[in-house]
Amino acid sequence: MTMRVRAKICGITSPEDALLAASAGADAIGLVFYQPSPRYVTIQQAREICEVVPPFVTIVGLFVDHLRTEISEICENIPLGLLQFHGDESESDCQGYGIPYIKAVRVRSRDTVVNAAGQFPSAKGLLVDTYVTGTPGGTGKTFDWTLLPERCEKPLILAGGLSPENVREAVSSVRPYGVDVSGGVEKAKGVKDPDKVFNFIREVARECQHEID
Repeated sequence: MTMRVRAKICGITSPEDALLAASAGADAIGLVFYQPSPRYVTIQQAREICEVVPPFVTIVGLFVDHLRTEISEICENIPLGLLQFHGDESESDCQGYGIPYIKAVRVRSRDTVVNAAGQFPSAKGLLVDTYVTGTPGGTGKTFDWTLLPERCEKPLILAGGLSPENVREAVSSVRPYGVDVSGGVEKAKGVKDPDKVFNFIREVARECQHEID
């Protein structure tokens, strides 16, 4: 039996886009607390977004080498269901907030994911992304999916350059636990395109249904 592939829409910057993602069927939305990102949101913006998020949609907070005090303040003020770490954090850096986490891994070789699974045994999953020097994520570029292991002890969330046009191929090739998209469903940085969001979720569901049939 083929498991349904979950979909996360990351880089949400407004209540309207949060509702859009939820209406399209997203399992999770991502809030970026990394200030250099064009999709960065303040605590106040995040609060306004969270107020409209319906039940059963996980709110994910994205961090990049933040101070523990900064993460703690955000966790105290925002109802995050999952933390996502995109920097050079160690396992201990990701723990201690009372909230489960996933660790982003920028794939460079066949050993990358297996090594990361060993380094982060407490992670709920690994988000596999494209390696670009000096960029922690959001590159808009795909990577060589054949570098991923056929089996991994951690659920894999596939990211990096996904769009409505290639996500079916990605799901078919990788069979990930989930997929994560940001720029691939935007009409401008930080502003989601309704058609692209709905098409992305639809294509993920279509490929899963195809596998079942």
